[in-house]
Order: sequence, then structure tokens, then C-alpha cells
Amino acid sequence: MVRSKELSEAFREKIVDAYESVTAKTKELTEDLRLHIVAAHKSGKGYRTISKCFEVPVATVQSIIKKYKTFHTVKNLRGRGRKPKVTPVLARRIVREVKKKPRITTKAILMNLGSAGGNISRQTAQWTLHTAGFHGHRPRRTPLLQNTKARLAFANAHLDKEEDFWSSVLWSDETKIELFGHNDVAFIWRKKREAFNPKNTIPTVKHGGGNLMFWGCFSASGPGNLITVNGTMKKEQYIKILNNNNNNNNNNIRQSSEKLGLGHQWTFQHDNNPKHTAQVVKKWLADKNINILQWPSQSPDLNLIENLWRELKTRVMARRPSNLKELELIAKDEWAKIPVET
Repeated sequence: MVRSKELSEAFREKIVDAYESVTAKTKELTEDLRLHIVAAHKSGKGYRTISKCFEVPVATVQSIIKKYKTFHTVKNLRGRGRKPKVTPVLARRIVREVKKKPRITTKAILMNLGSAGGNISRQTAQWTLHTAGFHGHRPRRTPLLQNTKARLAFANAHLDKEEDFWSSVLWSDETKIELFGHNDVAFIWRKKREAFNPKNTIPTVKHGGGNLMFWGCFSASGPGNLITVNGTMKKEQYIKILNNNNNNNNNNIRQSSEKLGLGHQWTFQHDNNPKHTAQVVKKWLADKNINILQWPSQSPDLNLIENLWRELKTRVMARRPSNLKELELIAKDEWAKIPVET
């Protein structure tokens, strides 16, 4: 044990000595110390004497005195050290490449620069771009230009609508709620050693716990009906939901509008999903004399019901349903409880 300890101590001392020898070579003398060395030289002291006095190598003393005699200063001179591989001109060319083609790779940038790029690496090119404020990001998905124009036209057409108009709109859409899923809950707050507390976990099963799809609607007065979608949601199923399973006198749209007190002059909103815009659906809505809010393509983000879906999923997750039947009951219960202020 003693021998082992002695060996480890000896090894540690060697490491320290090696480190100090390396750092000693690269350690820069302070400007004040350099001035003292020059002053000592002016007083008539020799290089070796100055070296011993200030404990610096003779070569360093010679270098400081030589620089002082040549440049009349002991300060660091501009341009000292290794020259950067990326010159200002090259940096501007690299930036110009990404401005022309934002999707270009660093490999392609170096290929385009050719010999003008010198011998820089892809990492150096990337560092140059970071220095210029360019960082890699996933491109955001946005509507096509024609859809953007349609969204702008929609906004302009409804810009001056009175509050009464928006209060009489019945907004609708579908959403899917997972039994054992994230439902947009990205993180939780917890303390250490509480990771497996049931309230801090999301149950998982081998083949997924299943999910339910719902159709719902709401207005400024509050939530309307929430209907469970059975089977695949196609145009035929959509009409069944709107029609309240062929109950023509009390369909879900009409029922919700009456419950919310929308009166006779109200407008129904749904997006441009193919099942919503099918001819058979259009005919059904026309036969019922239901006024439709014309909706721009690819604009689900404009639908105010998205805020309610998020609220509903948060409430359902908080109650932790254990099966699909519970999920359905809890979802409908929480939907009815969502306050108007939401």
C-alpha cells in the first residue's frame, strides 16, 4: 500500500511538472514586468543578471529589449500570432452563399468556393456563419403563396366585421384525444426522486392505449355539442354527426345554435378538409339553409376552436382516464365545464 501510494504521488508530481513546463512556455509576461526589465537594462544590468532577478529566461529578456529598441514599446504589437484562415473577404463570400441559397450545406459552400476557400474545414465555415448570426433551423411550414393571398383576402374581408357578427359564429372542428398519450403535454414540474410518482408519469401499453376522435363546436357564448366519432371520419360520417344520426328536426348544428342562443342570423364555420367540402355535405348544409363562413385554404391555425381543444386535452389528462369509456365520459364532462372566458 505504501509503495502504491509513493508511486501515485510520484506520478502526480510528474504530471504537475509537465503541466508547469508547458504553461511556462506559453505564459505571457505582464506589461509592468516588461517595463521593469527594460528599466534594469537601461541601468546597466546584463541579460543574465536580469534573467535571474526576474526569474525569466534569458531569451525572453533579449526579445523584450530588442522589441523596445526597435519599436520603442513593450506592448503587444498588432498582427502578432497566427493569421486567421478566414479573411474578411472569405467570410463575406461564405455569408453570400447562404443568402443566395438558405438551404445550402457547408460542404456545398466549400465546393462553390473552390480554391478561394483555401483549406478551411466545414466546421470553420459553420463557425464563420455562426459569427455572422446565421444558425441552422428547420424551415417553418407556411401556406403556398396562393393560399397566403387567400388568407389575406379573408382577413381584409372580415376586418371591419362587428362584434355581433363574430358572436354569432358557430365554430367547429374535430380532434383526437389519446388515452395514454402526450396530448401536447411537453413537460412537468417535479422534484428529484419523484419521476415515478403516478401524477408525473404517462402510462404506456405495448400496442398503444387507443384514442377517440371528437367533433365539437362552440361560440362566444360557450361550448356547444361534443360528439364522439365512431369509425373512420369520412363525408358520410360527417353528415351523420351534423344530422345527429338522421334526426333532421334536431341536428347537432341547430341544437348547438339554440343552446347557445345564437338566434336566427348565425354562421357555421368549418375548415376546407375534403370531408367538409364534399358536394354531398354542401348540399346537406344548403338544404338546411345554414349560412357558411367561407374559409381560406390551409388555415387551421385561424380556427379559434384550437384553443378549446388544448384546454380540453389538459383537463382530460389531469383526470387520468384508464379506458376509452372513461375517456369519453370525462371528455364530455370537461367540455361542458369549460368557461366562456376561455
